[in-house]
Amino acid sequence: MVRSVDESEDREPALVQAKALVKRFGEFEAVRGIDVEVRRGEAFGFLGPNGAGKSSTMRMIACVSPRTDGELRVLGLDPEVAGPRIRARLGVVPQQDNLDVELTVRENLLIYGRYFGLSRAAARRQAAELLEFAQLSDRADDKVDSLSGGMKRRLTIARSLVNDPELLLLDEPTTGLDPQARHLLWDRLFRLKAQGTTLIVTTHYMDEAEQLCDRLVVMDHGRIAAEGSPADLIRRYSTREVVELRFAPGEQVAAAQQVEGLAERVEVLPDRVLLYSDTGEDTLERAHARGVRPLSSLVRRSSLEDVFLRLTGRTLVD
Repeated sequence: MVRSVDESEDREPALVQAKALVKRFGEFEAVRGIDVEVRRGEAFGFLGPNGAGKSSTMRMIACVSPRTDGELRVLGLDPEVAGPRIRARLGVVPQQDNLDVELTVRENLLIYGRYFGLSRAAARRQAAELLEFAQLSDRADDKVDSLSGGMKRRLTIARSLVNDPELLLLDEPTTGLDPQARHLLWDRLFRLKAQGTTLIVTTHYMDEAEQLCDRLVVMDHGRIAAEGSPADLIRRYSTREVVELRFAPGEQVAAAQQVEGLAERVEVLPDRVLLYSDTGEDTLERAHARGVRPLSSLVRRSSLEDVFLRLTGRTLVD
C-alpha cells in the first residue's frame, strides 16, 4: 500500500492522492479499492498486464471517467466538482494517437494551443519549441499521415505539452514502437522530468517501467500487488541474480528436479528453468556438477519481470 500524505505532514501535498479508489462497469470491478500517491516531480508508474486496471485508473485521474467509490484528489482538487480546472493543468497522451491526419504537424500543435486559449502568436512560439523538443522541426509542414509510428507518438506527446501541464499522463506510451523509437521517446520523457514535469505512466513493458519510473505500483486484477522503486521491488521480491537454463521442450521439469535445493527459488517455464540466487555463477557451477546439461545457460541480474512472476506466477503480457 502506498503511504498516505498524513504520515509526513511536512512534505508537499501529493499531486495525486487516491484512497480506497474503486471503478466498476456494471457488475465488473476494474479497480478494487487502491491507494495511490504521486509526488511532485517524480515519474510514477502503473505496471501490469492488460486488464489489470491501469487505464481505468488513469481515466479517473484524467477526469474523464468518474470514480465509483473511494476518494480521489488531483492537483488538490476533487475531479467530480473541478474536472475542467484540473484538465486545464494536465497533459494527456492516450494509448492510441488521435492526431488530425489531414493537417500538418505544425497545424496539429497550433490548433491544440488555441483550444487551450493561447493567442496565435503564443501558439506559434509554443509550437516551434515543441517541434524542436520532439525532433520534428524538419517535418513541421508535412501531413501527419506521412509520419512513422514513432514520429506520431512524439507529436502526440508534444501536443500534450502545449498548455505547460503540471502533470503529464502517458497511457502505454511506447506500445507498438520499434526499439529505436522507444529509446528516443524515453529520452524525451527523461528531459521532461528533468525540467520538473511530473509523469504518470502506465505500461506492460517491464524494461520501460524500470527505465522511466522513480516509483511504481504493480497492478493485477484491479488491485495493487506491490509498491516501491524498481530497485526496492527487486530487492524485496527477488534475488540479486537469476540463472537461466534453457532446454529442449519437455526436459525442463526433470531438470528442475535435478537442481532442487540449489537456489532460493526455482521457476519452471515452457522452455527454461530459472534459479533465483544471490550467487549466480556458483549456482550454475553446482548445477553442472549435478549433471544438468542445458542447451544454453545465462547468469543475469534480477528484473521487474522476476518480481511479477513472484507476485502473480505468470508473465506480464497475457
